[in-house]
Amino acid sequence: MEFFTNIKDWFASTHIQEQIKDVDFVGLFTNPWFIIPFAVLVLYSLFRQKWKDLIIIAIFVAIWWASGTNYMNSLLVDGEIQINKILPVIFGGAAVLGFVIYLFFGRSD
Repeated sequence: MEFFTNIKDWFASTHIQEQIKDVDFVGLFTNPWFIIPFAVLVLYSLFRQKWKDLIIIAIFVAIWWASGTNYMNSLLVDGEIQINKILPVIFGGAAVLGFVIYLFFGRSD
């Protein structure tokens, strides 16, 4: 139990949730230091036809986008998790995780 308490304290001390919440998406995707390597990675994956890598990139971008929506911000009200709102997120995450496991282990290229 102490291990999980230490992880919780570390997350609280790093303010990761606030940093993710305060990301300037427009600024990030117009910054050439981010967008050029990102575009090169996507174009290289398209050129080499690495569909699995492209799907994983799309999943990460979609999760990142979804984490900033109003729905995700409404999961906690007064410090309490709203069970009726968190269940779709849990089942959706499990489905995405199952799909990623299938991509890595269930089929070959």
